[in-house]
Amino acid sequence: MNIQQFLKTALALAFSSLLLGSCRSKKHEEYQKTSSTTLLSPLGKELIPPQPSKKLLVQFETAKQSYLEQPDNAENIIWYGRRTAYLGRYVDAINIYTEGIAKFPEDARFYRHRGHRYISIREFSKAIDDLEKAGRLIEGKQNETEPDGMPNAQNIPVSSLHGNIWYHLGLAYYLKHDYKKAYEAYLRCRNSGNNADNIVSSTHWLYMIQRRLGNKEQAEALLTSIREDTEVIENFNYEKLCKFYKGLIPLDSISGNNGVGAASDATKYGIANWYFYNNDRERSKAMLTEIVERDSWSSFGYIAAESDLIHYFN
Repeated sequence: MNIQQFLKTALALAFSSLLLGSCRSKKHEEYQKTSSTTLLSPLGKELIPPQPSKKLLVQFETAKQSYLEQPDNAENIIWYGRRTAYLGRYVDAINIYTEGIAKFPEDARFYRHRGHRYISIREFSKAIDDLEKAGRLIEGKQNETEPDGMPNAQNIPVSSLHGNIWYHLGLAYYLKHDYKKAYEAYLRCRNSGNNADNIVSSTHWLYMIQRRLGNKEQAEALLTSIREDTEVIENFNYEKLCKFYKGLIPLDSISGNNGVGAASDATKYGIANWYFYNNDRERSKAMLTEIVERDSWSSFGYIAAESDLIHYFN
């Protein structure tokens, strides 16, 4: 290849790369335009959905197509809503679940998922209404494993419909600082299944609630099911926090977690809360502030940090 041919080839490749990058940028702009209006947090922060991965977009389009082909199929509506929510389009997802409720008013799953996404947009009272309704609809019914939309490494679902209803209801009450009702809901969550992931996640919140209420002995009594050999499939952050609460591992074994994302937020929030009820409010506030300065604004640790800063430090 002579120098002229080489230059022509190089220019062609550069142009193709530029064109491809432009197409990707335009696709993202088009996605953003079709997303719901950007939300503001209670602290005034603009809550911008992250750029979705190609995989998430493909899964969304597949779910949307199934819905368009069979819009009266309950499973199709649920998965269309879930895939929409995974893109950070929570208001759109809520509207999809609302349509599902109109078509299937006795299906607890729609209230469970809509309640979850009301938490995501900080509408805690609406979340409570939905999740209380879901709780009434499952009375006397057998529990069922809930399929994962974003599977763990072992591709083994670890949560159930009943467990998720009570978990999210407990969280919604906790975020409104109604600790008595939050405790009752999380107890029902823990009683909904014996797998280790359910035990550590519910016990973490139960323990924090009792410490918030000043009941240290009752909080410690909740840790009886937590052992050194407790192993989970997914909820590693809650497992480590529970082991820390019980004195099985030191604080510095988890406080060095500087990752980004929901799991990291949960760990950091658990530690910030530990400082809070051990009367180190200054350090607690600093850690809570660090959490809300991140971009993972839909994680439960982030939302809880935000709620605490407003309730206790403003």
